[in-house]
Parts: sequence; C-alpha cells; structure tokens
Amino acid sequence: MRHRKAGSKLGRTTAHRLATLRNLAASLFEHGQIVTTIPRAKAVQPFVEKIITSAKSGTLHDRRLVIAKLGWDRPGFEWLYLAKNASENEKKSIESAADRAKKFFDIPSGTDVERNRYGELRKAPKLVKHIFDNVVPRFRDRAGGYTRIVKLGRHRIGDGGEMCVIQFVGAEEGPEIGGTPSTRRKTADRRTAFAARIKRAVINAPAAAAAESPVAGGEAPAAE
Repeated sequence: MRHRKAGSKLGRTTAHRLATLRNLAASLFEHGQIVTTIPRAKAVQPFVEKIITSAKSGTLHDRRLVIAKLGWDRPGFEWLYLAKNASENEKKSIESAADRAKKFFDIPSGTDVERNRYGELRKAPKLVKHIFDNVVPRFRDRAGGYTRIVKLGRHRIGDGGEMCVIQFVGAEEGPEIGGTPSTRRKTADRRTAFAARIKRAVINAPAAAAAESPVAGGEAPAAE
C-alpha cells in the first residue's frame, strides 16, 4: 500500500526522478509548452506551479527556494543561439520556436546567448531571472492553475505511451491542439449540423409552399 505516498515514481530512482522533473520544468519555462507523456505531465505540473507560487513574493528567500527546487541557477535559452554560418532551415526553426514561446511570455534575444569556438556555452540568460521577470508577472493575479494538460490523441512509438501537451494558460487562441477530436466533440458537431439543417428547412418551407401555389405563380383558379 502507498498510504501517504503522493506522486508517481515514473519508474525511476529518487535522484533520476528529481532530475527528470527539473529538466521538464526548465524546458516548460523556456518554451511555454512541451510535449511529453501524461504521467510525466501530471508529475511535473505541481512541481512547476509550486515554483511560480513561491516566486510571487519576490524576496531573496524565495529566489533561493526556486534555485533549490531547480537544482541550481541554471542558464537557459541555449536553443536561441544562431551560428554565423547557420542555414536557412536552422534560422527558420529557431524563429518558429521563438514565435511559439513569445505567445506565453517575453523571451531574451538570441544575441544574449554566446558560445566559444569549441561550441561550449559561454554566456546565456539565467532561468531563475526569467521566471521572476517574465513568468511570475503573468500570473500575479491568478491563484493557482497556471498550467493545463491537453491530450494529443496519439501514442509514442516504442512503448505506446499516450502523448499530451502541457502548457501555461493564457494562450488558448488558435486552432485546436488535439490531433483528433473526442467522441463527445464529434457527437456535438453532428447535433449542431442536424439542428442547422432543420432550422433552414423550417425557414424555407413557407417560401417553397408559396412558390408552388398557383395563385402565387400568377394563374387564376379554375372555375367550377
């Protein structure tokens, strides 16, 4: 029995599980949304929301608490780095990822990320500073519920794990995220389409009857 044992072990040891949650949280803070399996999304969701709640006060103690939760004051947004000889596909890929992240919060400029001639990271924005400056102000007046999980309706190749998107709330506009709509949504769409057909038929019925009437057509009624 797992009495008083909250959370999922994710099939990992304590150290491995904590490292997984920290990496998932860091990616979520950088991109605004990530694609993962449902067990991982449900495990990292309270982890991320507790970080945001702790950072709302903005004190030095809270900053140290956030650093402790993430493991260290790690650099972020390494994916914004663009080499001088980058191809057009690489530029478009980075621009597309940056545009998606900007829907959730402000992100640093790509010029803030630098690498040396060996490809090692030399300079990058700090993730904790990004959380306090860009993420927390977005949810200043919101009492919890900063993220949501959306099922994608597909499974991962290999182990068949069900995939989902975990993202920050506030950027729900645009097309539906799910790859396939649910059965309930399909049923509701069919009912809406059927009701629309019935409504059109009722509205057009008097006009059709008047068009078929001999008086409306200009013909005199036959004399008896």
